Formats: sequence, C-alpha cells, structure tokens
Amino acid sequence: MTEEPKKKSRPLLSRNEMYVVISFFAFVLVVLIITFYSPNSLPSDKPVEVELRRGDSVNQIIDSLYAKKIIPSKFNMKVAIMLRGAEKKIKAGTYFIDKPMSYLELIDALSGDKLSMQKLVTIPEGIGQPELASLLQKELGIDSSEFIGLSGSKSFLRSLKIEADNLEGYLLPETYYFLASSGARGVIRKLNNELNNIWTKKNKEQLKKLKMTEHQILTIASIIDGESNVFSEFATISGVYHNRLRKGMALQADPTVAYLIRNRKNKKITRRDLEINSPYNTYKNPGLPPGPISNPGKQAITAALYPEKNNFLYFVANGNGTHSFSTNYEQHAINVSNYRKWLRSQN
Repeated sequence: MTEEPKKKSRPLLSRNEMYVVISFFAFVLVVLIITFYSPNSLPSDKPVEVELRRGDSVNQIIDSLYAKKIIPSKFNMKVAIMLRGAEKKIKAGTYFIDKPMSYLELIDALSGDKLSMQKLVTIPEGIGQPELASLLQKELGIDSSEFIGLSGSKSFLRSLKIEADNLEGYLLPETYYFLASSGARGVIRKLNNELNNIWTKKNKEQLKKLKMTEHQILTIASIIDGESNVFSEFATISGVYHNRLRKGMALQADPTVAYLIRNRKNKKITRRDLEINSPYNTYKNPGLPPGPISNPGKQAITAALYPEKNNFLYFVANGNGTHSFSTNYEQHAINVSNYRKWLRSQN
C-alpha cells in the first residue's frame, strides 16, 4: 500500500510579512525609547521651580508639571508613571528643575530613586562669596572657581539684569532644595530669583520714601548682618546707620573693615586696619561702601528697608550677645569702657 506524500506545512507568515511585523515592533520600540528616554526641553535656560503638595493626585502632579512646561504631554507622563509603577512614589516638596529630563528621569527625580533627587542645603545669612562658593562645592559638588568666576562675569551679571560689579549681596541666603546635579548657573539664578521676590510693590515704594536704591539697601543690610546675630536688634542697628547717613557721619562699621581682611588668617581687626586705604573702609570714608560686603538675609534686608525710628548714633557690644546703644559720644564712651571691663573679666 503506497502512502500519500505529506504536504509541507505552510508558514504562518511569509518572509515579507515577517519583515513587516519585525519592522513594526522595531518602530514602536524606537518611538517608546525616544518618547520616554529622550530629554524634554525646558521653556528657557532659566531653572523651573515646581511645588508638589502633599496629597496631590497623579493628575494634579501631571497638571503642575505641564503648566510649568516641564513636560510636553500629559498622556506620555501618565504612561511613564504607570510603566515605573510610581503612582505612590512621587514625593511632595518644592523641586528645582535646572536641566532637561526625560519622563523617566523626571519620575526618578520626583520619587528620590536616583542621585538626581533633591538635596536640602542651608545657606546662612551674611555669608560671603568665598564661603558660599566653598559651601556649594561641599554640598552640591559645584566648582568653586566657576562660581567665583561667574560672580564677577559682566555678561552673566547682565543676563541677570544686575548692574553691580559682583554678585555678592544679590544671592539670598535661605534653606533650599537643589537637585544634586545642579550647576553653578542654575544655583545662582535660583538664589537671585529668590532675592528678586523681596522687591514687592510695597518695598519698592519704601525705596522711594528712603530715596535709596536696591543696591544701597543691600549694602546696608550686609553690614547689619555683619554686626549682629540677633534679629530683634537689626532694626535698631539700621536706625543708627540711617541716622549717621543723614548727618553725613562716617558709619565706622567694623564689618566693612573685616571685609577688607577676610582673606587674612588672623581676622582680628587692629587699629592699623582702620587706616586701610579703601572705599570699603567706612572709618575713613563717609557714606556707604561701593557695594554689599556679604549676602544679607531677609531679616537684614527688611531692617535696612524699615529702620527703627530712634536717635541713636552709636552702639557697641555689651558682652551678652547684644549691643548697647547711645545718642551721644559721652554715653558711648561709657558703654565702650564697660565692654572693655567685661572683656578683661573673661581672661
């Protein structure tokens, strides 16, 4: 009995059809990679700050990111969150986005899964530019030389609409969240943006009443921050300086001399230092120095803008962390004598 020849099984897909299917899936894969792994552009070269509140839903988070133009598509962001399983991982906080990120990188940053997570950095009031450069290098890995270079870069200052010769005084000390990958330019812009928020309509009106500029107020504020650590006496100190300026008296502010010797190992001010020939030496020159001697905080700036109305012209440390104020030189001399007695008692 002869067997029937077996029929050859026909392939499910022809070779050409297989190429079409493979090409389709490759195309989809490429689209997915481009969509979810390629960085999305930011609206400008300035850092973007976005606040995600505790209890925000996924849709509210996506709406916030879309409104700030951090993401170009709400749908793609929702898909990316589902792919990452990050619906409940995104953390509340104020985020500072200073570089383009892909959808997945952004999710990692917002959920703290990678090194791009936020880092809390406290910048103390009255910090000088060299100290700030060192702090940012330590905390964020920012090149301190680049930071100092940008501080005096005329083109960079112009981009920030700052007419001063240096950034010192124009970077607001505060506690900030930064991405660990933040660069020097982004950090500077953030600190300067925070300072600019101080110049409200009310405060600009106060500038007109005082007949002073923002630069002059920042200069006074930086000296106040150098004189005291007690916020409650900032306005009183400010009143003294405003009184002396009105009378054409030299400010005789020790912090301005300390500024001149800040690179010296021995920071103690001597009588010889009071004779340093510099426009920043307020013992030799009446009026304000050319610019801020540090980066003053909000309290000092507010005090400089709204000085206490008093008749004081002098003040000196009293040994308990605050100062003794006087309206005349005779009483000031007594206060100085008392302070020197206290100093001797400490030896």
